[in-house]
Amino acid sequence: MAETTGTHRSDQPQTDRAAAGLLDTDLPIVAAPMAGGPGTADLARAVGAAGGFPFLAGGYLTPEAFAEALGSYRRLGTPFGVNLFVPGTGDDVDPGAFAAYAARLAPEAERYGLTLDLEPVIGDVDAWPDKLAQLLADPVPVVSLTFGLPATEDIAELRRAGSRVLATVTTPREALGARDAGVDGLVVQGPAAGGHSGTWDPARPPTKIATADLVREVVAAAGLPVIAAGGVDGAAAVRGLRDAGAVAVAVGTLLLRTDEAGTSRTHRDALTDPALGPTVITRAFTGRPARGLRNAFTERFEADAPLGYPAIHHLTRPLRRAAADAGDPDRVHLWAGTGYRNAPPGPAADVIRALARGW
Repeated sequence: MAETTGTHRSDQPQTDRAAAGLLDTDLPIVAAPMAGGPGTADLARAVGAAGGFPFLAGGYLTPEAFAEALGSYRRLGTPFGVNLFVPGTGDDVDPGAFAAYAARLAPEAERYGLTLDLEPVIGDVDAWPDKLAQLLADPVPVVSLTFGLPATEDIAELRRAGSRVLATVTTPREALGARDAGVDGLVVQGPAAGGHSGTWDPARPPTKIATADLVREVVAAAGLPVIAAGGVDGAAAVRGLRDAGAVAVAVGTLLLRTDEAGTSRTHRDALTDPALGPTVITRAFTGRPARGLRNAFTERFEADAPLGYPAIHHLTRPLRRAAADAGDPDRVHLWAGTGYRNAPPGPAADVIRALARGW
């Protein structure tokens, strides 16, 4: 464990042991799973070499791509975890609202010669059964769950296979539900976090609360080991979350500009563009609340954006890809947490070591 200065909490050795038992890592610093490009095997290698614990983002991958990614991470020779999106019911898409939103977005798509698919994608298109089967057949040390809970038997099977199971929660009530479902620990995501909110209820606006305060509430309510995520913009934030009761912290936004991240050039440049930002929570891109840089798209379409993940995600995906390829930051999701201005270029190991000074 890295040396730190200042006064240590009396329960810090217990906290460190809890982190080690949950993550099997030298430092209680987690590289958050970042689906859609930023998370790479190179980034995982760098984080692991620096003593942190990397995650493979399983969301959006086909079963074949997931298997390939698992293989590449296993070859790194470092412990890692896998994050999975828990499928929803698929019945939260209002066909009329979807059609109206698609009509509003049509002129944006036409800029790139695209025609949007007017048939909403519903149900589990993220291949939960296939990915679960792969992880049961060839377990990894840790599996984290986002967007809710699967069947309790799925959780039990992962644990029987040898994986520790973590649930992403955004409220004490969700934490109690996860505890009762039999998980080993919790990822407590504050509203300052970049990317999708892990809320189990997409219709509920994220509560305005500091991550440290949310950690205190969850620790008191559920009594499980907690990894804190959201607003981790430096060593001081790590120290505050540790003092709130977290056994580890997760960082995502601070890694977006590092050498090893797969972040697109458009996204990288946007993080330092004074014309963009600050961050806002929007469902305009995916039909589920997510935090990213304010741009022309969020300003123009947030008010009309309906609920409906993954239907809205698949509706806007071709447009977002075309905009990113064209270097157009005003028509692409620019996921980032509130501390994005502190995201540095350079090696990812430097970020991990700097954060470890807060521990």
